[in-house]
Amino acid sequence: MLVTGGTGLLGGRLIPKLVADGHQVFALTRSTSSHARLQAMGATPVDADLESGAPPVLPLIDAVVHAAAMFRFSGPRKPFFRTNTDGTAALLKAAGSASARTFVYISAAGIIMDDDGTPVRNADESAPVFTHHFSAYLASKARAEALVLAANQTGFRTIALRPPAIWGPGDPFGRALPDAVGSGRFAFIDRGDYAFSTCHVDNVIEAIRCALERGEGGRAFFIKDREEQTFRAFVASLARVQGLSIDKLGSMPYWLASAVGRLLDAIWAVARKDGDPPISRSMIRMIGRAFTIDDTAARRELGYAGRTSRADGLGRYGES
Repeated sequence: MLVTGGTGLLGGRLIPKLVADGHQVFALTRSTSSHARLQAMGATPVDADLESGAPPVLPLIDAVVHAAAMFRFSGPRKPFFRTNTDGTAALLKAAGSASARTFVYISAAGIIMDDDGTPVRNADESAPVFTHHFSAYLASKARAEALVLAANQTGFRTIALRPPAIWGPGDPFGRALPDAVGSGRFAFIDRGDYAFSTCHVDNVIEAIRCALERGEGGRAFFIKDREEQTFRAFVASLARVQGLSIDKLGSMPYWLASAVGRLLDAIWAVARKDGDPPISRSMIRMIGRAFTIDDTAARRELGYAGRTSRADGLGRYGES
């Protein structure tokens, strides 16, 4: 089995579990500096760069879990499509040449968000996907998912999993929260009082293990945590386990936050600044509106249960 994104939040917890399940795991990597870490997890590194456009040469494998992606809230569009879309196309071709029979793609629930900031409530897989979204990340993921699902054929089963905000030990949002709260740079959108689906990293792993075993090919499946909550409650829970309080955090309306994000995106682009601005239009779209999904299909057809509860997930937050 091949895993991409092996040193990321998801891959770093997925690989040891797959090894414990008895799988021989190969991990795609662009850097020899990651070899020791991957080997310590029980994986065999395979050097390849999906951004080159050329399909990598892979060992014979039975399955692929494609979890690698370029994720940022801002920045030039081309790198997103080169990595997330073209890289996925190259990996699909390589997987076929390596005799893989199953390809599980980690997509993103946010590909059903529109440009206008329309709230999304209890959406299922019939919701439209926006392949030309102003967010380069969401657009590139949407197009990559389409490639994966179109590649499904007899002898090569492809499935896309669509988690919303992934959280857990070491997640970027949780890591950034202490500094953001302490510096006063964090503010809620509309007080954060809107429903917001999330998916603990261990629940994503549960869904991957299910999809490796069953599920109709050519299908996308939403997955999420069992418990519903507001975005404010989600942030409060992550803050609490780190000894922080959100009681004094401010708030701004969505329209204002989006306008500020658009302005800062433009400033960062003109100045060619590194990294993302403190507020971007894409960030506000992804976390500033109600967003809930229905994962009934995954529970019915994949056997997904979302076994990691919110309390369990918070209890694991201090793990490395």
